[in-house]
Amino acid sequence: MSDALQFLISGLVVGSIYGLIGVGFTCIYNVTGIVNFAQGDFAMVGAMSAIALQSAGAPLWLAIILAILITCVVAAVIERGAVQPVRGDVMRGIIVTIGVGVVLQGLAAIIWGTDAQPLPAFSGEKLIRFFGATLVPQSLWVLGTAVVAMVALDLLFRRTYLGQMFRACAMNPFAARLVGMKVETMSLVGFLMSGALGAIAGIVVAPIALTQYDTGLQLGIKGFVACIVGGFGGPVGAAAGGLVLGILEAFATGYVSSGYKNAIAFTLLLGFLLFRPGGLLGEYERVRG
Repeated sequence: MSDALQFLISGLVVGSIYGLIGVGFTCIYNVTGIVNFAQGDFAMVGAMSAIALQSAGAPLWLAIILAILITCVVAAVIERGAVQPVRGDVMRGIIVTIGVGVVLQGLAAIIWGTDAQPLPAFSGEKLIRFFGATLVPQSLWVLGTAVVAMVALDLLFRRTYLGQMFRACAMNPFAARLVGMKVETMSLVGFLMSGALGAIAGIVVAPIALTQYDTGLQLGIKGFVACIVGGFGGPVGAAAGGLVLGILEAFATGYVSSGYKNAIAFTLLLGFLLFRPGGLLGEYERVRG
């Protein structure tokens, strides 16, 4: 029983990370219609920036704030310099984001090196025992951050005028312009939000898992799978997909073998694309929307 609880907790923590990355995907998709395959690299940039700043002597809280701002600037530069010129062509936009991800990984390797690096835990490392299972305090930071971010994004997209503008720009940019919406500005806001969410995800997980230049690739793939499983375009769907993926991976690793961890992600991806492309909450999201 304690083993199952341990795997469940581990799955929820890992799934929360995947969900946070997935929510970052929705920020850009909901305003541009583009799937940003550099989303995982935003997490890497945020984590590596925080680690570098903290190592240089900055207090942890200041390093975190500056790292989020740095990632937002990177996201804004990418939106203005790479995505905006091809706006209106979703396929070219997606290809551009793949190339941007490769460039970010190369720059990270040059700037910070290729060695994996740690970030200090936010509130100590004394283990917490819970009905026979154990978890580190940083896991609570991961879970809490994921819940707050996902709820806030869901409320933003569904209950605010800004969220409605996001969705209008994605559904019909021409019509949005006719009614006075600044589509280009909304796209920039979407990238800024996505960059901030990616940085937060990378920073909260950095004390648990070492970070290096190519960490974002794996996180981006898992975040994309989370969106497909839960239903693309909605924060709730991305969160649900991330949790499902994280829990399945944890139980497969614990009861079968860690070698099946990535196979589960790709099996889920293919299965949902073939048999339920709308994801688990696709119909639910459509009804609510």
